[in-house]
Amino acid sequence: MRPIKIIPDYLRNASGSCLFCLGNTQVICGVSVSETVPAHALEKNIGWLSAEYNFLPLAGERRTPRNSGLYGGRSKEISRLIGRSIRAILNLEELSGHALTLDCDVLQADGGTRVAAINGGFIAVVLALDRMYREKKISTFPVRDYLGAISVGIVAGKKVVDLKASQDNRADVDVNVVMTGRRKLVEVQATAEQVVFTFHQLQELLGMAAKAIDKIIQQEKRILKNIPI
Repeated sequence: MRPIKIIPDYLRNASGSCLFCLGNTQVICGVSVSETVPAHALEKNIGWLSAEYNFLPLAGERRTPRNSGLYGGRSKEISRLIGRSIRAILNLEELSGHALTLDCDVLQADGGTRVAAINGGFIAVVLALDRMYREKKISTFPVRDYLGAISVGIVAGKKVVDLKASQDNRADVDVNVVMTGRRKLVEVQATAEQVVFTFHQLQELLGMAAKAIDKIIQQEKRILKNIPI
């Protein structure tokens, strides 16, 4: 796995934020809090968290014009992945009356941007919720477990963890894994890009992902050590 660098409280105006770096991939994550809850959550008397993911124009090798729509469908799909991944470890009933928006902006892309956004987004959300709890805006802390994500795959017949862009672009198999601190699976996105794969290979890749996510969560615990999760 590539080196991890985490800088918490990166944005002054966010309720919670961090810069999450996975090798040369850098994603900035920030949370804003509102009392305007979506209608479907209001009906159930729960709170909500939604995510928005985007590339900055110079995040990739070529400039992406702002609002060009080039990453429109991809951004929406990854935004939904980030949102449902983090909601999986939240007690939304305890957030009743509150809506959190998580913005994940890719500053620099070298593979694994979606998993970096999930990892950084989790930290930013926990920091925001801790602030809300200390300010007595919520009565109980609503985070049930840690959360981590990593990419694994098969490149030229070799199993690889944490694919950088040059590996991802020629991968035979590409798998994104989201897992809790108790090693419960939240989401597995597995795709045969070039070559089909077996159940046994998938199990091996999931084992590699679990070990990598354990390491990521240890880094998260270092950052969030004063917050009881």
